[in-house]
Amino acid sequence: MKPFQFSYAAALLAALAARGHAQSRSIAFVSNEGSHDVSVVDLEAGRAVASIPLPGRARGIHLSPDNKRLYVATSDDNPRPASKANAIVVVDVATRKVVATHRAGSDPEQFAITPDGRFIYASNEDGGTATAIDAATGKHVATLVVGIEPEGVAVSPDGRWVVVTAETSNSLSVIDRQRNKVTSNLLVDLRPRAAAFSPDGSRIYVTAEISGTLSVVDARTHTLVKTIPIDNGEAKPVGVAVSPDGKRVYVAGGWSGTLTVVDATTNRVVTSIPVGKRPWGVSVSKDGRYVYTANGMSNDIAVVDAGTNKVIRRISVGNRPWGIALPR
Repeated sequence: MKPFQFSYAAALLAALAARGHAQSRSIAFVSNEGSHDVSVVDLEAGRAVASIPLPGRARGIHLSPDNKRLYVATSDDNPRPASKANAIVVVDVATRKVVATHRAGSDPEQFAITPDGRFIYASNEDGGTATAIDAATGKHVATLVVGIEPEGVAVSPDGRWVVVTAETSNSLSVIDRQRNKVTSNLLVDLRPRAAAFSPDGSRIYVTAEISGTLSVVDARTHTLVKTIPIDNGEAKPVGVAVSPDGKRVYVAGGWSGTLTVVDATTNRVVTSIPVGKRPWGVSVSKDGRYVYTANGMSNDIAVVDAGTNKVIRRISVGNRPWGIALPR
């Protein structure tokens, strides 16, 4: 990348850190599993302004609650339990430098950060476990046996519960964080991938790639409420995100190339929007005005106007973008 791009990106990130959350909505971070890096995207300018190299295949990506640290799950291109690439990499947002590498068990793919920013819960796909990690020290606090090939992870808004999907056992495991213990498991549709809580913590939304559905789970009773076909069951849904007001659920359709909008009140599909090739990750802006998808086979992100449900911009990023993180 050219020197002026580094200077521009550094100035932008420093300004965001100094000005706080009001200005931070103009930037996004995109994990690229093919190019082993994170693209720093200026959303107002509509272009990537920097690339942060990482030690392995970059997939799950989240910002700390204070937006000062970026966490990225990395792994080896050819899964090996002993690989040093299996980690949660910590990046300082202001400097774009890797400041820590937390070991995260075997082949970490997705993870979630507790609302207080103190702990990370990562799924270990090869090991059938979820690992609880102290975010400050990298120390493993607990290792919990969940389903077979665990995948998606989500933490409830109050920080009490963690849920982990499992692709092969078609299950959702519920972890009580006060005891760091799995308290229940329930079956969902075939090959569950991602999970997301509603803002009020009352619902859990789980995508199922093979079944082409979205499962709606009662977060209080841990029971299945509704199963919603996505694109008439023809989609291969992966990522899921909920609008800040809880009224809309957004589902990335994977190989269908669509973003599906679900009415959270009626549990009905509102529309499906063509966004790019293999949309995987999805994120919603803090104000709910825009939805972003990471399109893995078109090497870009799509910007969707949530009011019109139209793609208003495509922004090129790295090779095989997987996920997208937005400041809060």
